[in-house]
Amino acid sequence: QVQLVESGGGLVQAGGSLRLSCAASGRSFTGYAMGWFRQPPGKERELVAAISWSGGSTTYADSVKGRFTISRDNAKNTESLQMNSLKPEDTAVYYCAAGPYYSRNDYRYNYWGRGTQVTVSS
Repeated sequence: QVQLVESGGGLVQAGGSLRLSCAASGRSFTGYAMGWFRQPPGKERELVAAISWSGGSTTYADSVKGRFTISRDNAKNTESLQMNSLKPEDTAVYYCAAGPYYSRNDYRYNYWGRGTQVTVSS
C-alpha cells in the first residue's frame, strides 16, 4: 500500500520557522517528482514547491520564494520543506505529493499524503 506521511506541522509565531518532512513507502518512487501543496482555510489547494527526481529542478510559488526550500533524499524516499520567515498567510494544511511528472499542477501528482496543519500566529 502506497503511503505518504507528513510530519513537522504545528503552531508557530510569525517570523518563525518549521521544517516539514514526508516519508514515502509502498512502491518504488524512482523517477518520480515530489511536491508540497497547501490549502488555506476557505481556499483552493495551491502549489508551494515541487522538485524533480534528480533534485536538479525546483519550482516555487511566488509567495514563498526566498523563504521556503524544498529538498529530497532518494535513498530514504523522503522529501522536506524548510519554511523560514513564516507569515500568517502561510497558515494552511500542507500536503506532500508524488507523481511521474515534474509539474506545478496538482493533477499531475497521483499519490498524496493526508496533510499536516501549519498555523502561523501574528
